[in-house]
Amino acid sequence: MSAEITLKFIGMIYTPYSKKENTPIQGCFAPNNKGYIELLPEYTEGLQGISGFSHLILIYFFHQAEGCALLTKPFLDKDKKGIFAIRHFNRPNPIGLSVVKLYGVKDNILNIGGVDMLGGTPLLDIKPYVPEFDIKEDAKSGWLQDASERAKYQVEE
Repeated sequence: MSAEITLKFIGMIYTPYSKKENTPIQGCFAPNNKGYIELLPEYTEGLQGISGFSHLILIYFFHQAEGCALLTKPFLDKDKKGIFAIRHFNRPNPIGLSVVKLYGVKDNILNIGGVDMLGGTPLLDIKPYVPEFDIKEDAKSGWLQDASERAKYQVEE
């Protein structure tokens, strides 16, 4: 089976980060980091009703990804894991997903916080974060459970 999918970007994400190595590994580790989205003008109407949400799910293109490795060392562990068990950017399809805080909307500009992507990242989609849909009380974090606890202490130091 072979198929090609064509996506188009709907805007750009602007953050203070220009280098991958200076970007937080997840927005939860840098909740005060701010940025903004500039939606292409033709999509502005699609923002109607979004200002009532506190958080958004952003789907974007890792525009500085460099190939793909099916086994990669995650940022929070020393052992390699399968690419589908981690959130590394060098993926078969370099698509990223982040939950950000929405501070405000004016025309086609969305002010956001908790950013963990590079400035100039092409935005593919925006979805509202809905706790009733998106929080799973029985979720498990696999290998990441212990690594997440270690990371919390590193960030707090």
